[in-house]
Amino acid sequence: MIMRDCVAVVTGGASGLGEATVRNIVANGGKAAILDLSVENGNRLVEELDTNVMFVQTNVADEKSVLNALNEVKAKFNGFNAVVNCAGIGDPKKTVSRGKAHDLESFVKVINVNLIGTFNVIRLAAEKMVENVPNVKGERGVIINTASVAAFDGQVGQASYSASKGGIVGMTLPIARDLATHGIRVVTIAPGLFETPLFHTLPEDVIEALGNQVPFPSRLGYPSEYAQLVQAIFENTMLNGETIRLDGAIRMAPR
Repeated sequence: MIMRDCVAVVTGGASGLGEATVRNIVANGGKAAILDLSVENGNRLVEELDTNVMFVQTNVADEKSVLNALNEVKAKFNGFNAVVNCAGIGDPKKTVSRGKAHDLESFVKVINVNLIGTFNVIRLAAEKMVENVPNVKGERGVIINTASVAAFDGQVGQASYSASKGGIVGMTLPIARDLATHGIRVVTIAPGLFETPLFHTLPEDVIEALGNQVPFPSRLGYPSEYAQLVQAIFENTMLNGETIRLDGAIRMAPR
């Protein structure tokens, strides 16, 4: 898929990895729809990037919210042929801490947003993409999900987050196989330690120490590097049904 022909729905597109993806798509001549809860950040990007981007406040875990957003995207851009799922949350807690069990509510919330929310967007977006006219390579669409190295190297306190991201990894291949007959590819990216709004709250020495854990390059990843991989996946038709680690060869320690 050529970037200038791309009309992408980007969940969590108002900040972090999603924002970098939106910026790269628009910079390369494509169009992007930001689906995010943050009205302030979403409107800021629309104002800055102008006509090739739109924003719809969206709760990815809610069916009606996602359907409404996808219908608005289709109305404005006359359809879409790509989805990049970046929306996600974390709530680190130990299974038992100070004699008390991990509360079920927070575990369910992380699963609902990260895993169920991702699948919710995939299923509803794919339903619309199967109606697309195939391009010269037979593609009707591309879906890219965001997991995490925590899916493989979950640390202390990451039970809910790792479970949600492991679920995304686990459903990548079967969904790719489900959608193969429709010419829709499905690929997942598993980022390591990246510069996102979460890290902006940490002291500089802590950020540096985290970056030093990465074998090479010994730093946090840049959101633009995530966006660059998204572009490579869009453009390489043979990439399908795979999870790609984007992590500088890091393997997370228990803590």
